[in-house]
Amino acid sequence: MRQYRLKTRECKETDQIVCNCCKKKIPVADGHAMEGVFSVDYTWGYFSNKDGEKHSFDLCEECYDKLLHGFLIPPEVVNA
Repeated sequence: MRQYRLKTRECKETDQIVCNCCKKKIPVADGHAMEGVFSVDYTWGYFSNKDGEKHSFDLCEECYDKLLHGFLIPPEVVNA
């Protein structure tokens, strides 16, 4: 979950990030996360029961790893 502060009248900056799963506070400096964080902003489309809803959340790296551990098919990982 991201919380913002107004930097100027037209510009906002990330002030705080909290893991939606465990409530860990992720350090933020100058509007940027200082640790790994998995952020999701997804708008559901047609043929879903959530059509038009936008879901947003943030996970710390530990909670992300726990989520992946539950997958029956692991995600594809490519080193960039």
